[in-house]
Amino acid sequence: MDSVWLSFGSLVFGLAAWIFPVVNFGRYEKHNHWITRSIISLSACAMSLAFVILYIHHLVKIEDWSSLMDTMGAFAFVSIVLFAVTAILNIINLIIHSERIAN
Repeated sequence: MDSVWLSFGSLVFGLAAWIFPVVNFGRYEKHNHWITRSIISLSACAMSLAFVILYIHHLVKIEDWSSLMDTMGAFAFVSIVLFAVTAILNIINLIIHSERIAN
């Protein structure tokens, strides 16, 4: 049952990591709330990756080597994609909002 919650938590935090910067795209605010949402996005990405690490630890602890070997490649790929897309979305936000502030 723990593994279900770890997978679900990883998915929820991963989606949040992408949703927060997308919300920032269409908003212009005089206050710097976009910075807060970017920090939340990066934190959600870190939490998602932490849940994946905890899930891998769970598989090692119960000595489910076949599941670990079957899923490790996917975990590595998805983790890299999650981090890369989160970083790109937040960099785009930084560029958009720095140009708006400069004008």
